[in-house]
Amino acid sequence: MIKFTNGLVLDKDFNIVKEDVYVDKNKIVSVGGELDADEIYDLEGNLLMPSFKNAHTHSAMTFARSYADDLPLDKWLNEMIFPMEAKLTGEDIYNLSKLAFLEYLTSGITACFDMYYFPEDMAKASVDFGFRTVMCCAINNFKESLAELEEYYNRYNNYDELVSYKLGFHAEYTTSEEIMRKIAELAEKYKAPVYVHASETEGEVKGCIERYGKTPAELFDSLGIWKYGGAGYHSVWVTDRDLDIYKKNGVYAVINAGSNCKLASGIAPVSKMLDKSVNIAVGTDGPSSNNALDMFREMFLIAATQKLNDKDAASAPAVDILKAATVGSAHCMGLANCDVIDEGKLADLIVIDLHRPNMQPINNILKNIVYSGSKENVKMTMINGKILYRDGKFLKADVDEIYRKAQDVIEQIK
Repeated sequence: MIKFTNGLVLDKDFNIVKEDVYVDKNKIVSVGGELDADEIYDLEGNLLMPSFKNAHTHSAMTFARSYADDLPLDKWLNEMIFPMEAKLTGEDIYNLSKLAFLEYLTSGITACFDMYYFPEDMAKASVDFGFRTVMCCAINNFKESLAELEEYYNRYNNYDELVSYKLGFHAEYTTSEEIMRKIAELAEKYKAPVYVHASETEGEVKGCIERYGKTPAELFDSLGIWKYGGAGYHSVWVTDRDLDIYKKNGVYAVINAGSNCKLASGIAPVSKMLDKSVNIAVGTDGPSSNNALDMFREMFLIAATQKLNDKDAASAPAVDILKAATVGSAHCMGLANCDVIDEGKLADLIVIDLHRPNMQPINNILKNIVYSGSKENVKMTMINGKILYRDGKFLKADVDEIYRKAQDVIEQIK
């Protein structure tokens, strides 16, 4: 049993308190109690808080980091990314994902919502590394099948405690109506949410209206795809009616400010989402379009671009964005068992170093995390009760080997 003591704790109500927290095996067993412990973690006045969850990413796309930059989305995807993706193997996915896991740890991210291919290799990489992964199918007209989607759903929801799987498809513009209708049938069969790229660009929405006379959200709603919830990744070009559909179905808008800024896709109307009580979560998107897997940068960009877009410095309050990156993302991913620090929750925790210049003086710790925080403040990252990253060191990973194998992939597919 590990005892976290001599510091601050962000509790389940998002209040900062001075309490001891006890972790036994993979769970939090006590907050504020007094138990015998085998190991003492001295927080030294720092903050223990629930970890960040990355609610939308493509981890193995580390292969294209800084390879296809400074291009609009359509050219970036069709001319640069798709041709390279076609050369990837399952072993490549395994090695490239581990590189992403290292970066997630440095940013206090303990779980990713990964939409990519070769799920067996992604699942194996997650288990071997000790990282928590929720996988999501990216079926479209060109890759994977409905039979595979259902097989994956049943297989990877019974695979390992660190792995789970969700129904999903790539996007409306890459997926036929027939496939979308079949996905809606699967959602009904399993009473399950569905996750999809939605309203990322203005052109995507215009194209959908031309094809169906509806926005992506209206189309998905009419087909029953979101009957049991889910998420729209990006959700930049959404209308008021779209947001009403999100609210009605409990659909999450997953905000990816870094990628949307870099690809000039636009700014999601987060303040309007908050006003309408639409569920929001935070994701980095993939390392080929972001290019970092940095939750601190995402939180700052969401808050800052929203204020700029609204011409209102009060838009998108910092604490709302912090909650979206932790609790909101966890719930979006089906990880309500590790969303906050509370007894019985899984021990996916991080320690924020408050003894760095960017955290001083201490006026408001939570606002500091969003507005001035960075990866340098992540002192410890714990997943499922195991400390994987501490004081700048990876404790259970052969870092040089992961770097070498990732570079080997690049040399082979270029």
